[in-house]
Amino acid sequence: MSEPMRVVIASHNRSKSREIEQLLRAGLNDLPVEIRLLADYPDAPPPEETADSYVGNAVIKARACTALTQAISFADDAGLEIDALNGQPGMYSRRFAGENTPFSVKMSLLLERLWHVPVERRTARFRCAVAIALPSGEVYTFEETLEGRIADAPRGQAGFGYDPIFYVPSLGCTLAELPAEFKNRISHRAKVMRQAIPKLRTLLTQSP
Repeated sequence: MSEPMRVVIASHNRSKSREIEQLLRAGLNDLPVEIRLLADYPDAPPPEETADSYVGNAVIKARACTALTQAISFADDAGLEIDALNGQPGMYSRRFAGENTPFSVKMSLLLERLWHVPVERRTARFRCAVAIALPSGEVYTFEETLEGRIADAPRGQAGFGYDPIFYVPSLGCTLAELPAEFKNRISHRAKVMRQAIPKLRTLLTQSP
C-alpha cells in the first residue's frame, strides 16, 4: 500500500480510546495502519445510542463514525451488570446517576445499594461488544464478558470507570489494582479484541 490505511476508534471517551488503541497497536503492529481517534474530528457529534443491546449500540457508533470519516471504524459498547441489582447499571453504566456524575460517586451509590448483600451474592460481570464498520456498508460484531464480583470498597488507582470496585476472584484484586499491560490481557475488552483483531487484520490485508 502506498500510504497507511486508517482505522478510527469511534469513541469520545479518551480513557477507553487509549485502552482500545493500545490493544489495536499490539495486534496490528506489523501492518501499515494509521489509528486515529474520533477526538481527531472535532465536528463529530456523539451518536444517539438508541439500541436495546450492547451490540446494537456498538453498530450505531461504528456506522456513524464511518459515515463521517469514510474510514474503517472500530466501536465498542460495554457495561457493568450486577446480579443482586437485577443487572443494573448494565447498558446505562455510563449514564447511571447522571452522565456527568464522577465515577467515584456512581461507585459509592452502587456500594450503598449493596451494603447488605453478602459476598457470595455480589456476583457481576463486565460485558463488552465491538463493531467494525466498513465504508462499503459491511459490519462485523463480537461480544465477550468478564465474570467477577463487586468489592466492598474501591481499591486501586489504575484503570477507569468502575474498575476500582470490580473484583476478580481468580486474581485476588480489582481491575484498578492491575498494571495496564496485565489488564489488557484479561479484561472483557481484551477478550473481545482477541476475537475482533484477527477479523480486522483480514479486512485490512484484503482491502485494495
